[in-house]
Amino acid sequence: MKLSAKARYAVRILLDLALREGEGPVRTGDISERTGVSARFTEQILKPLKKAGLVRSTRGAAGGYVLSARPEDISLARIIRIIEGALCLTPCCENPETCHRSPSCRSHRAWARVTRVMEAELEGISIKDLHDDAPMGARRGGAS
Repeated sequence: MKLSAKARYAVRILLDLALREGEGPVRTGDISERTGVSARFTEQILKPLKKAGLVRSTRGAAGGYVLSARPEDISLARIIRIIEGALCLTPCCENPETCHRSPSCRSHRAWARVTRVMEAELEGISIKDLHDDAPMGARRGGAS
């Protein structure tokens, strides 16, 4: 499984906003400049993040974007779900009815297990962890 550039950039953009928390609204152009994501693509990425309630915007000369969720409440899994949809390695992990082989498939259980492990790891890493440069898995008490 490969993450799309859009999902990776969404993490980068949210981290940028977290690093500037308390400074007021951040302009799209400033986010773009710091993250290396074009201003147009930054705007496209911010739309679903805003719709999901992770960011809010203000208009005007001093307008821009701020986080509307706490960085510790924004997991990588949540971001990926917003941008890409379900976190599944195969369509049958999300919905077994999509494959007529699911009931007898010997590999289905393996894909479902790997999907659960991957999802748990992504749930365990927040924007706050990235902000604080915390060891991965620190929120769950796991090893780094």
